Amino acid sequence: MAPHTAGDPMTGLKWTRKTLTKISKELKVSGIDISPNTVSRLLRRMDYSLRVNHKKISGSKNPDRDRQFRRIKKIRQNFEAAKLPVISIDAKKKEMVGLFKNQGKTWSQEAIAVKDHDFRSDAIGMAIPYGVLDLQANCGHVFVGDSHETSFFAAESLARWWKKEGSLRYTNVQKLLILADGGGSNGSRTRAWKYALQKELADPFGLSVTVCHYPPKTSKWNPIEHRLFSEISKHWAGQPLESYETVLNYTRTTTTNTGLKVKATLIKKDYPTGIKISDAEMKTLNIHSHRVLPKWNYTIEPRHTKIGSYF
Repeated sequence: MAPHTAGDPMTGLKWTRKTLTKISKELKVSGIDISPNTVSRLLRRMDYSLRVNHKKISGSKNPDRDRQFRRIKKIRQNFEAAKLPVISIDAKKKEMVGLFKNQGKTWSQEAIAVKDHDFRSDAIGMAIPYGVLDLQANCGHVFVGDSHETSFFAAESLARWWKKEGSLRYTNVQKLLILADGGGSNGSRTRAWKYALQKELADPFGLSVTVCHYPPKTSKWNPIEHRLFSEISKHWAGQPLESYETVLNYTRTTTTNTGLKVKATLIKKDYPTGIKISDAEMKTLNIHSHRVLPKWNYTIEPRHTKIGSYF
């Protein structure tokens, strides 16, 4: 179900592209005789829900959307079969730090008094969460910045994760698969993102970094949205994020019935915006676009490694 699951990053509700009949047939092929009705009951227990159509999408669907979903599924399966790390990444919604109202309800004898207006000038600062979810280990790490969400913040967060966790969990491994949205600090067309990955991750650790981007308007299919971010949002719902330590504590204590474990690290560093990567700098990258949908799929090798042929 994993490659076919999407979810809401705030509520945690999940849905799938597969029909009940199709799921039932696939389980029968695997030796599990189960009816579509039983599949429905089991999906509800797993927090899946029926979805109705909403007129929210403007413009037409990208013609390569389904092809890219199949591509992500195949590459992900290849990495998992070889026991290579697969991570899902994204930036969570920014939060004002201070005694401000936080959406949601919490059990309490008395209501918590908060400021009557959400003025940015009254905030201690902004919490900028950038998440890394190790899909096979079911472990998340959220790096909370206090400056700006930039490509270098994203890449340095990944480098910190690899140094503190990834390299210890996957010893003697030189390949990493990253599943990412198509926009933002880790956008598929963002030069600074690719340059920062080369400089901060591939070169220092000798890693071959493969990146697969989800097509436009499909960010909810990125696993980190419904497997990590939604759980954090539910955990701190109704609680004012009074300080950075409060943000870190709620993040670290987020758990699920499936055994999710989460770490959190505060990064107090200024990440300036507006950094431009020149054509000359881009030519120094050891990057290879894949033959299939190269705009969304590419591999960055350490600069001392010769580029091979990819997928």
